[in-house]
Amino acid sequence: MSLIAAERIKLTSIRSPWWCAAFGVVATIGVDSISMAGNQETGFSGVPSTQLGYGLGLAVVMVMATLAVTTEYSVGMIRTTFLAAPARGAVLLAKTLVVGLAAGLVGLLAAFGSWALGLVLMPGSDLALHGPAEWRQVGGVGLVYLVAAVFAVAVGILVRHTAGAVALVLTWAMMVESLLAMIPGFESAARWLPFQAAKQFLLSGRPADGAALTEQPWVAMGYFAAVSGVLIAIAIAVAKRRDA
Repeated sequence: MSLIAAERIKLTSIRSPWWCAAFGVVATIGVDSISMAGNQETGFSGVPSTQLGYGLGLAVVMVMATLAVTTEYSVGMIRTTFLAAPARGAVLLAKTLVVGLAAGLVGLLAAFGSWALGLVLMPGSDLALHGPAEWRQVGGVGLVYLVAAVFAVAVGILVRHTAGAVALVLTWAMMVESLLAMIPGFESAARWLPFQAAKQFLLSGRPADGAALTEQPWVAMGYFAAVSGVLIAIAIAVAKRRDA
């Protein structure tokens, strides 16, 4: 618990995570409001139509998660941390947990904020949370943000340099996977890309690009979580072996 408390203090005692969290919530709701107010033809209806801007907030929380790691490496604080708590694996797991939960909270605030705004902007649409599917489409944004933050923390541990880690995380999640999914003949492989699986989980099992990994949204989410879990395990193993 002391490690978790220490990581919570480190995360909340500086301004950048607060700014990232606030911007992530406001920007996501703002993008969703533009889509909903303009009655844009998105191909989605009902509850999913209120969550199409989740990608912007996702990018922001991934930057926040990456910075939570790389900033410590860049200023040398990680050495002090490892001297105070030699169990590097426990330290990094505590950091991952704290950052992941913070990202998940941002996702929940953004998702339910967008959904509530949709009730005002689209009064004629059926936006009621009737059952598990609708709750998943809204509350699942928080889960996707949490798992994506774990992915970003892992990349930050492996790369250690802020510019490189942020560029890698954003380029892969926001551009590379979507581009690969559009390449003719690559659809079968593209379905195994982690952030495509996250899209399938949120958008009723329907991918934004390419073929579906599975018709079961929770299987897609499980795959996304497994990829992030393997990546953080590799990152921690590497961190244990090399100099801080």
